[in-house]
Amino acid sequence: MVVLLQIRERIRQFYFKYDNFCVPVMKFLLALIALIMINKSLGYSAMLKSAPVTIVLALFCSFLPLNFIALLSVGVVLLHLYALSLESVIVAASVFFLMFLLYFRFSPGDTVLLVMTPICFVLKIPYVIPIAAGLLGTPTSMASAGCGVISFFVLKDIRNSASLMASNAETETLVEKFRYLIDGLMGNKEMMVFVAAFAVTILAVYLIRRLKVDNSWTIAIASGALINILILLAGDLKFKLYLSVGGIIFGSVFAVLVAVVIKFFVFNVDYSRTERVQFEDEEYYYYVKAVPKNSVQVSAPKVKKIKGNVPESTEKESRVRRSSLKTERTEKKDAPEYHMHRSVTGKETSVSRIEREVASKAKESRERRRNS
Repeated sequence: MVVLLQIRERIRQFYFKYDNFCVPVMKFLLALIALIMINKSLGYSAMLKSAPVTIVLALFCSFLPLNFIALLSVGVVLLHLYALSLESVIVAASVFFLMFLLYFRFSPGDTVLLVMTPICFVLKIPYVIPIAAGLLGTPTSMASAGCGVISFFVLKDIRNSASLMASNAETETLVEKFRYLIDGLMGNKEMMVFVAAFAVTILAVYLIRRLKVDNSWTIAIASGALINILILLAGDLKFKLYLSVGGIIFGSVFAVLVAVVIKFFVFNVDYSRTERVQFEDEEYYYYVKAVPKNSVQVSAPKVKKIKGNVPESTEKESRVRRSSLKTERTEKKDAPEYHMHRSVTGKETSVSRIEREVASKAKESRERRRNS
């Protein structure tokens, strides 16, 4: 466990130190993956499928805001569909326009969720999205996840009807094409089930992980996976969607593993060292529950320089420093608040940060009363 915590701290330190370089690289990778998936799924335009164009567009996204990745992805999709047929462009553009109105109204900051949802569907791991969004997002993330689900199924329907869309036709057949696309979109029960399952799962995970109970994040992960499975299976039985039960179960297990990794990096605490402190001031009583984080100190490599004999003053300074630290610990343990807390909790560990703050406030209050 210590080794894992050290690896986590090194990753976090590296990110905070080089965030000016890490953020553009991550934007580039996200845009590149999205464009590759679009070209692989549609691929009706030979120019957009070329590797140089894809890399240049991804590099362009790395220096712009995240929302531009979603806009660029929509533009590439519409250009691919224009190479297929004008009808598919009109239908897809209308759907994207309505979705972007919903997205920019409720969750304009969830670009990663909006882009990653269709990618996870293509990779056959869509069940990661609702649990991760519930852990890291807010209830408004339901709008972004729902827009991502709708985008995937719209493109899937257009791709399945590519032969009909590409055929040359007169006016009657054009009307039939529009009707076929719209009926396929409005009557897609599978899409509706996934939208409902993801929305309920995101809301449930968010509410559970914010409960003031121990291991709330673990409970939220397990509950979210179970809720998602139950809703999908109920929708499968209701509308006869013929979903893969094994795929749902194994995908949910994989989603739980990913959520555990997210929890390790974002919310890694030690409930066995939970402390409860009570104190007051002139206006309020304070009841504080403090749960310490699991963290380790990653020391930087030290280089020892030898320049001859060590000065005598160094040893004296170290003795004075140790003596002052010992005196400070003794004064803190003599505070009555310290003994009161020990009698309530029954713990005999070292003085915590909260206790030091409480003892310091009490000491300052006593000094003010004494001086007055």
